[in-house]
Amino acid sequence: MRKITFICLCLFMTSPIYASNESDAVTQAVNQLTQALIDPDTQTLDKLTAEKLSYGHSSGMVENKDAFIEKLVSGRSDFVKIILENQSISISGDVALVRHDLKADIVDGGNPASIHLGILLVWQKQSGEWKLLARQAMKYLPTTK
Repeated sequence: MRKITFICLCLFMTSPIYASNESDAVTQAVNQLTQALIDPDTQTLDKLTAEKLSYGHSSGMVENKDAFIEKLVSGRSDFVKIILENQSISISGDVALVRHDLKADIVDGGNPASIHLGILLVWQKQSGEWKLLARQAMKYLPTTK
């Protein structure tokens, strides 16, 4: 009985540490993805994304993994600068939900623009690594006073 109590106590005491470590790992994955959006290379983007990636843009367009990587690596979509704000992370098992505001300077199809979007990222732990499974962006609606 003491052994079971000891094991339960150890699990209880380490669970916040595990959650903190997982949250830190997800934060690191988000930071790596952000850097890969600014300076894209196929190997890094491939490593960070799940095979079944569903990458949704604020326009409603959805890309799979291959289209997402190709558009960035080819330069057709170019993130010049990215600022993430108001980030929150919620982890449930092997799934992490990340929400943040994204402000960026981009060149899309040769046209420079500044964007401000709400982002939802869905990360899944696969073979011990956090992979981006889905992303959905939304435009902020103008506020009226």
